[in-house]
Amino acid sequence: MRRKLKTKPKLTPDYAYDSERVSKFINYVMQEGKKAIARKIIYTSFDVIKEKTKNQNPLEIFETALKNTGPTMEVRSRRVGGANYQIPREVRPERRQFLSMKWIIDAARAKKGKPMAEKLAEEIIAAANNEGDAVRKRENTHKMAEANKAFAHFAW
Repeated sequence: MRRKLKTKPKLTPDYAYDSERVSKFINYVMQEGKKAIARKIIYTSFDVIKEKTKNQNPLEIFETALKNTGPTMEVRSRRVGGANYQIPREVRPERRQFLSMKWIIDAARAKKGKPMAEKLAEEIIAAANNEGDAVRKRENTHKMAEANKAFAHFAW
């Protein structure tokens, strides 16, 4: 008999933008439990976004960036008869959001020479304009899924 699905705790929206996505993003940026620093980085980067985009709403730009970097297909490895196949699969909405946030943060962390808030702001603006490393990562993922379409019949 299957066990019950675990209910995930409800995330409280952040106090500045009243958005659950922003508070989740803060949690992903956070390192070593230092949430206050993560909050400061996010809010500063949102201020930089507001400056650079001539007073556009940074929350809308953030949402657009998440939508532009979220993959619809990905490949999962599966062993069939002694060989490993990359099988294309559709991405669940929760995982799509996670991957999108992770790729934006990783792209920002990979850059050098500026404070994290500025790097993050630049990456979010680039992602909102369908540019940048996070969007490139999504396109590569889609190309991999497209190239391995022949193995889709192995999906479980």
